[in-house]
Amino acid sequence: METGPRYPYEIAVTAYGNGGFRFADMSHRGSILCLPNGIFAWNATAAAEFRVADFDFALSSLEPPITLLLGTGVDQVWPAAEIYEAFAKANIGLEPMSTGAAARTYNILVAEKRRIAAALLAVP
Repeated sequence: METGPRYPYEIAVTAYGNGGFRFADMSHRGSILCLPNGIFAWNATAAAEFRVADFDFALSSLEPPITLLLGTGVDQVWPAAEIYEAFAKANIGLEPMSTGAAARTYNILVAEKRRIAAALLAVP
């Protein structure tokens, strides 16, 4: 369960790999949620095991209109229909892609000051 932000502001992800991420001159092992109000630890470990509950914190923290970029690991994986339904019900866009593509896209959109969020699975 997410407790508090690892970093309390929206900021670019400067590196990913080796099971974690770098941002704001800090490193974090494991997956992360990049939300407008900060970067949070995320307990998800495998895209094949995604459940709607894995996104409860993000869904309750985001205000539409916004899109969540879903980094699904080394390869792009399509989430189950019930996950898409949960996002549609919340009026939040969901765009799955590999973690690398999601991190790069997130960084561009943050630099352009666009409303964006990302859920990034850690990659080896």
